[in-house]
Amino acid sequence: MTSHIVVDPITRIEGHLRIEAVLDDNNVITSAYSSGTMFRGVELILKNRDPRDAGLLAMRICGVCTGVHYWTSIRAVENAFGVSIPTNARLVRNLIAGALYIHDHPVHFYNLHALDFVDIVSALSADPKKAVDVAYTYSSNPFNASIGHYQSVQAKITSLAKSSLGIFGNAYWGNPSYRLTPEENLIAASHYLDALNMQRTAAKMMAILGGKNPHPQSIVVGGVTCVDDIQNPVRLAQYGTYLTEMTDFIQGAYLPDLVMVGKAYADQAVAGVGGGLGNYMAYAANFEMDDNPYPKAKTLFSPGIVMNKDLTTVIPFDQAKVTEDVTHSWYEGNAVLQPFDGVTQPNYTGLDKRSDGIAYLKTAEKYSWLKAPNYDGNRMEVGPLARMIVGYAAGNPAIKPVVDNFLKSTGFPAAVLFSTIGRTAARLLETQVLANAMVGWLDELQKNVATGDLQTWTPFDFAQVSTKAQGFGLSEAPRGALGHWVKIQDGKIENYQAVVPTTWNASPRDGQGRPGAYEDALVGVKLAKIDEPLEILQTIHSFDPCLACAVHLVDARGKDLGTYQVIPGDGVCEITDPASSEVIQ
Repeated sequence: MTSHIVVDPITRIEGHLRIEAVLDDNNVITSAYSSGTMFRGVELILKNRDPRDAGLLAMRICGVCTGVHYWTSIRAVENAFGVSIPTNARLVRNLIAGALYIHDHPVHFYNLHALDFVDIVSALSADPKKAVDVAYTYSSNPFNASIGHYQSVQAKITSLAKSSLGIFGNAYWGNPSYRLTPEENLIAASHYLDALNMQRTAAKMMAILGGKNPHPQSIVVGGVTCVDDIQNPVRLAQYGTYLTEMTDFIQGAYLPDLVMVGKAYADQAVAGVGGGLGNYMAYAANFEMDDNPYPKAKTLFSPGIVMNKDLTTVIPFDQAKVTEDVTHSWYEGNAVLQPFDGVTQPNYTGLDKRSDGIAYLKTAEKYSWLKAPNYDGNRMEVGPLARMIVGYAAGNPAIKPVVDNFLKSTGFPAAVLFSTIGRTAARLLETQVLANAMVGWLDELQKNVATGDLQTWTPFDFAQVSTKAQGFGLSEAPRGALGHWVKIQDGKIENYQAVVPTTWNASPRDGQGRPGAYEDALVGVKLAKIDEPLEILQTIHSFDPCLACAVHLVDARGKDLGTYQVIPGDGVCEITDPASSEVIQ
């Protein structure tokens, strides 16, 4: 007898996500559905604004990605105006973005994803001395490994686990899908707590050149504004010190812990559990390595498409082939449009209330606020795994050696990358790639300044370039390929559209009924206990969902789409159609 389960909300993510899954008699998922249940209207506020201000507003799309929407928006305007930036601005932007990555990836692994593999309560029964010995089997210099430290961690966990409101007070502890030993759980739990402190170090790195964190403010159309900061050798030296501290944590904690988890779940990785679509896309347009005008610059990551897990071929990327389908999305019609022409007319059709009293998604109809993006008519996965896959297939010299070294040290075949564990490992590998590259960028910036090169901005004639223009900004957010598209008329924004990583990955089925990346990755996953869907969390969290970024509102024709009123206490949200004054609740 099949089962239909609902996991709502998916926790330890940004935003609101619902997953429904149909299981066979053996508790194996045969089909799954992903629904973004949060509606937002961010892009609309950009209409009629000065395009030079777009970045400051667009970055409020998300507070987790901090500045990623900021500089992507600015890149879109620079592309529209035909403006290229000077060397120092390129390096500063790379260093701010790099700091975001080495902040975001460890935080995701430890504080959002690790508890899908780490049984915190099991760590309480661990032998601290034995845990130290285990730590040294995974690293010659393990981070914060001592008997006394592990004993203090156990005491802290005991206190937190006893509180029903504590972060460890309620979970699926003891689930059969947890595989680490008590000592391994203690090591990972220790680093979970360490990661809470280390994220502050990476945030300081962003603030040194970005002005503040979250939401840095030193990037402008044409360059950056932090002239005084790059001239101050103490500031740049402090950035270097923090980078060393983060690198020590990455090498001494993040890498060995990922290997530890990977080996515990090696059979699933080899079997490809959670692999999903097998189609991978990377824009790879940021982290520029030279000063050629965007989008022709050489970049740290490799742009392109890998189809059907074929590591022998990388297909060139073309932004014109990006489209969004709303057939199964809560918007009018079933149009398939390129982002420059994007239209988003809300049409919420509700849930299907069954006789058992549970409201299910109307999966044959519309069932998510997310659109369904495609590339050249194909469903795609984006994110760290996509970047590593495309880079590996392209023979990228910054990526291939790091991936090969990981595979060699673990004894895993390259095929393990196409799995939940592979997706999680890719995030670690990318953190290593960025940390390595950041050393070179910082050194280059320091040398430039030392020789008297202080240029950080390229002048341009706004009145001339903003009469009528359109442009796109492409970048790689920590969670994947991010694109902003803007149309400008008479110095004002006429239309704006953002297609973000989680829109790609968490999307519903498209007009051909093909599943999105989340939905496809869950097929074949087996649950040990149907009332504790830990395995669903393992796979979904491996994508690092950010639903707050994924749902937007814009009408390419400049039409007022509606008035939104939330009535406190009643749990009511009213949407008023401006044309008919009809209230849709």
